[in-house]
Amino acid sequence: MRPEDLLTPTPAGLGCPSGAFHIDPLRAVDRALITHAHSDHARAGHRRVLATQETLDLMRLRHGDDFAGATQAVGYGEVIRLGDVAVSFHPAGHVLGSAQILVESKGMRIVASGDYKDQPDPTCAPFTPVACDVFISEATFGLPVFRHGDPAGEIAKLLRSRALFPERTHLVGAYALGKAQRLIALLRGAGYDEPIYLHGALETITRYYAERLDLGELRYVRDVPKSKLAGAIVLCPPSALNDLWTRGFPDPIACFASGWMRVRARARQRGVELPLVISDHCDWDGLTRAIPATGASEVWVTHGAEEALVHWCETQGLSARPLHLVGYGEEEGSEVPAEIGAADSGGPA
Repeated sequence: MRPEDLLTPTPAGLGCPSGAFHIDPLRAVDRALITHAHSDHARAGHRRVLATQETLDLMRLRHGDDFAGATQAVGYGEVIRLGDVAVSFHPAGHVLGSAQILVESKGMRIVASGDYKDQPDPTCAPFTPVACDVFISEATFGLPVFRHGDPAGEIAKLLRSRALFPERTHLVGAYALGKAQRLIALLRGAGYDEPIYLHGALETITRYYAERLDLGELRYVRDVPKSKLAGAIVLCPPSALNDLWTRGFPDPIACFASGWMRVRARARQRGVELPLVISDHCDWDGLTRAIPATGASEVWVTHGAEEALVHWCETQGLSARPLHLVGYGEEEGSEVPAEIGAADSGGPA
């Protein structure tokens, strides 16, 4: 069997004709297999959805109880047969409930990674390489310039800034699903045991995480006069950093946790005073570790810096091609910034 006979790009996204399903479809379909709950991968309106229990729960929180006609929870490692195809879900290390999906038929094994990272993360199951013939990899940070470093070092930078400026509020922009909760866990792991304050937009998903993880004392900005939050760490959606909502905090310091903060021009454009390079995606080193670990002889690359990662795969003797799927680019984004020039894509930076 050729890989293209098992999974093929369609206008709705990656489809499997013999199994009658799509993976992370871009439009409503009869049967959708969902890798994780970020909105560009987990859309509402499908007739049937298969995903991990956490992903289904998070989709309900984000889209409402009627987000799909029917749902089926699939545990990690559980094998489901759909027509002539066997599928199973395996940890992706991206956010809570995230999964790679293994599609297998007639001896051909293809893994669709969804979004993934191989850095340790206390808020989700760690990425597990799955042996396959074809690995479908994201490339959000698929350029050698992107090396995220140690998240603990970025948290230490935030805590040093707080110690230097105890009279100021630190407002930390963080995406509502995954990033905000990971930051809280990292702060707790660094010994920060004071209350952490949350923008209302982060409340629902953080409460779901807190039912499963010890995130310490969490409070909501709406319950406290902003003028009383000198020295506090406040998490908010990135869009709130440039909103009227920031008024009233004591001389706030705008911080933003994202892999894109490696690009200084991106931080300046957003008015970020304290960039924190913390990502829920693989950086270049993570991508080039994860791909060989699968044992795949062929790699399909999607959403991000596709050409650079394809070139690297070819230098390693792997067959590789870009999928050119459009419509993906989760909250952290997958567009290669204009500030990253072609000179940065050819080798380590």
